[in-house]
Amino acid sequence: MRTLKRTLEKIVKNISPSFPILLITGARQIGKTTLLEQCSEGRAYVSLDNLDDRILAKNDPALFLQRYKPPLIIDEVQYAPELFSYIKIISDRERKNGLFWLTGSQKFHLMKNVTESLAGRVAIIDMLGLSQSEIEKRIDSAEPFLPTNKWIEKARKNARRQDLMIIYDRIWKGSFPALWAQEDDRSIEHDIFYNSYVQTYIQRDVRDLTKVGNELTFQIFLKAVAARTGQLLNYADMARDVGVDQKTIKSWIYILETSGLIYLLYPYHNNITKRLIKTPKLYFLDTGLCAYLTNWTSSGTLEAGAMSGSILENYIICEILKSYWHHGKTANFYYYRDMDQKEVDLIIEQDNKLYPVEFKKTAIPTRTASKNFSILNRLDKPIAEGAVVCLRESDTILSENIYAIPVAYI
Repeated sequence: MRTLKRTLEKIVKNISPSFPILLITGARQIGKTTLLEQCSEGRAYVSLDNLDDRILAKNDPALFLQRYKPPLIIDEVQYAPELFSYIKIISDRERKNGLFWLTGSQKFHLMKNVTESLAGRVAIIDMLGLSQSEIEKRIDSAEPFLPTNKWIEKARKNARRQDLMIIYDRIWKGSFPALWAQEDDRSIEHDIFYNSYVQTYIQRDVRDLTKVGNELTFQIFLKAVAARTGQLLNYADMARDVGVDQKTIKSWIYILETSGLIYLLYPYHNNITKRLIKTPKLYFLDTGLCAYLTNWTSSGTLEAGAMSGSILENYIICEILKSYWHHGKTANFYYYRDMDQKEVDLIIEQDNKLYPVEFKKTAIPTRTASKNFSILNRLDKPIAEGAVVCLRESDTILSENIYAIPVAYI
């Protein structure tokens, strides 16, 4: 068994000395606990998945924190919100940093309690599954993606060659560490892992939160969401397919988002531009789970199938997002689409500039691939360098300040 080194290890070690409390949020099984244990240097550890410890934490939080003293890792802390006020008391009394490291997979519960009890005392990090750079063991050279000449030059030196099927193998396999745990590239059988994940975590956790009465209906909902990856989120359309009302769909989407399973990319807009569509685009944060829910049985059938382009877009978005979140950076990401159907897949806002990015399933992108970038000149910020992320083996210049960048570079 192997444990791949995570980009966030350095961030945890750098941030913890500055805050009494560190909270890592993200979906179940993405490696939050393993990350903290690798950084722990002998900290005590307790998981609230253990019912005895959970009951004690809820019923007698003061006694719980006498039994388990800081410096302490508390796993799945959302199960005992009663702990937060006592964690605050200890933090204020001790006046030390690095006292509590917390993890949680249900951010909507966590953030309410964190905001009320731990404001100003806690550093919050969002975590996703394994990134491409982590799988390839090149995290020391990886940086947050930005389509500049400086970023491209560094990525070019360190990227590994990937052909079409290597990329789709990764897309289909997904990013959960358990699937990459074997040194010889053998792994847990794909369908068994994802079937267990859906049954054990998603349906159990989400059912408890939403009081879903019909598990089959929720299963249909999950498949409907996966089938729409890379598309505009249409509540009415989804409600019709699932057979529930739009209010229920909105509630379930919110829970999937705050449980770290999906990502909503919102449109960029300003006061001048009135014609933008305000609906977010929907992406799965693990492409393997998305492929499983949409019944693709192999990477080959996925690459040749109807979802080939949308799931590649999904994969690229996730890898770019990981490059920010796993470096402790805020991802100011948007997309652009107007009523004339002119669209830019991704806009990265940084230092008061907008960096436009397109995603293409092609190895020979042309200048027309970035034709919509000029539309962004009507917006309120300067347009910086842009890129077409594609399946080329090496980068090239498409036009002035527009680059073609291989997926392998991210």
